[in-house]
Amino acid sequence: MNITKPTLILDEAKCKANIAFMVEKAKTHNVVLRPHFKTHQSLEIGRWFKDVGVQKITVSSLDMADYFSKEWNDITVAFPANILEIDTINQLASQVTLNVLVESVATAEFLIKHLTHSVNYLIKLNIGNGRTGLLPTNTETIDAILETTKHSDKLNFIGFLGHAGQTYKCRSKTDILKTHEQAKATIVSVKNKYKTKYPELIASYGDTPSCSVADNFEGIDELRPGNFVFYDVMQVHIGDCTYNDIAVAMACPIVSIHKDRNELVIYGGGIHFSKDRIEDQGKTIFGIVAHYDVNGWNDPIPNMYVKALSQEHGVVVVPQTLIDNYTIGDLIYVLPIHSCMTADLMKRYKTPDGNDITMMVNQ
Repeated sequence: MNITKPTLILDEAKCKANIAFMVEKAKTHNVVLRPHFKTHQSLEIGRWFKDVGVQKITVSSLDMADYFSKEWNDITVAFPANILEIDTINQLASQVTLNVLVESVATAEFLIKHLTHSVNYLIKLNIGNGRTGLLPTNTETIDAILETTKHSDKLNFIGFLGHAGQTYKCRSKTDILKTHEQAKATIVSVKNKYKTKYPELIASYGDTPSCSVADNFEGIDELRPGNFVFYDVMQVHIGDCTYNDIAVAMACPIVSIHKDRNELVIYGGGIHFSKDRIEDQGKTIFGIVAHYDVNGWNDPIPNMYVKALSQEHGVVVVPQTLIDNYTIGDLIYVLPIHSCMTADLMKRYKTPDGNDITMMVNQ
């Protein structure tokens, strides 16, 4: 592999193992797996899901839905419907089964008036994350939305959707499971309240930590995890995977060595990694450096991490006993804190055997 600048390396075997793990979990619990493709954003990687039987997907934007509509025909856009993109909604709805999120009467009324093709919708619930969605106790608005759409021949109610993003604040499997049970109970209780009137409605649920470690999905109909396809340092920190599960690493050239302070400077900054970070035992960490050999990366190098990022620069702390092992021009391999953001910034993958895998902006 001829690498001369920051390059996101994808371990295909690890990635496919992560996919197989989640597919098997969904089968075991008799739920539909509708994986979120915002993490990898690649048609080629999407085919790896098709190869193991996945038929429905989630995306985070209409642009992403348009990209994946080339090969997928059942797509949920897990973001509140943006009525300014009604032309795109109609165009997509003419080609695929399109599912959108609604959390206001105003949005429902606009869609009813302007849709030219049938669209399914789910009501977005706030099941603890606090980012968006209706509170489960806000039955007045839920009822108003359902009343508004009940006679529409274009806008079809199919269920409730929630994201337990609060699991990202967890730091152990025990914490994840406790948070998951609370979030799951919340969305299932709302589903149960309305299922007599809408017997076909579903509860769509998903976040990588819950889906990775939980074994109780009673009342849930589909799972929408995304980050699991790659995992990352944050997921290790949360407690739902190991370093060996991380399927992407950034290869970064060393451009400067400062032995007086046991630091390397790498070509790899905020525009490559994002500035997502974790705080661990008083240290701010923007990435973890891993051992690398002919078989790829494996365990992290103890006490070697990216301590600071600017636009192009990364500053790496190196144990004093290892600083002499590095020379300018060497590559080091950094496990990202947040693989979704890193992938989105890099826009391309390279496999260890040198193959390029493109993403939506590079087609």
